Amino acid sequence: MPQARRSDTHTGVANGSPVLGLRGAAVSFGERVVWHGLDLEVRPGEFLAVLGPNGSGKTSLVRALLGRQQLSAGTLTVLGRPAREAGRHIGYIPQQADVSAHALLRARDLVRFGIDGHRFGPRLRTAGVRRRVDEILEAVGASAYADIPLGMLSGGERQRVRIGQALATDPRILLCDEPLLSLDLHHQQAVTTLVDARRRSHGTAVVFVTHEINPVLELVDRVLYLARGGHRVGTPEDVLTSESLSQLYGTHVDVVRVHGRIVVVGAPDEPAPPPRHPAPETHRTDGARP
Repeated sequence: MPQARRSDTHTGVANGSPVLGLRGAAVSFGERVVWHGLDLEVRPGEFLAVLGPNGSGKTSLVRALLGRQQLSAGTLTVLGRPAREAGRHIGYIPQQADVSAHALLRARDLVRFGIDGHRFGPRLRTAGVRRRVDEILEAVGASAYADIPLGMLSGGERQRVRIGQALATDPRILLCDEPLLSLDLHHQQAVTTLVDARRRSHGTAVVFVTHEINPVLELVDRVLYLARGGHRVGTPEDVLTSESLSQLYGTHVDVVRVHGRIVVVGAPDEPAPPPRHPAPETHRTDGARP
């Protein structure tokens, strides 16, 4: 289990005003309710892991936080304003995506888009922008392949560059959407270390959507666990228990802890969302087995 919680070691969590707030929040598509009655506050420097099975609404939550999905009920504020008005303050690290080996976009180009990609017209090619791009690439350990096309980089190298792009706007919230998928243990550790270093040095809040909590378990302050039966919010010790998840799913679920790792056994897979869902979930629950 974690040796030190961020709430104990980072004053931002204890003292900062919430950077993210949901009150009575709900998302539904037609008659299908994805989640409802969600009350949540995330504070500066806090690491929130978002877990849940296929179809539980993790993608809907990500879209809502980015201002791309309207709530069916309740309110969502980011830094005290509607999510669609706060996008520049959210650094978004997406899931791994295939990149054509023939793509000409370089690592430094992707990072530069994080600086001026929101602007209309020609991109600024000033010495200041180039210097900022180089600083970011060095910070995430990507300087060695700054001028190499993305299609020629490994998955771990591309994720480093995407973290650099997310950090380019000096975000107050890092929204990480399954950033560890398809990465080996070495690159998983490298990615989580970079994310944690940012929140340590700048008090940046982290919302980390994942199907596997073990790679980030020692960093997590709280867990939001989504399921069709409802949701749970609390510390990993409170939420990731047999009693808690059995109540959440309405069926017996075993949570096994082995050598500091957590395995969830018996949590049912959720049915796939209907076709009208704009961004279907595709990921399994943390450690779940049929």
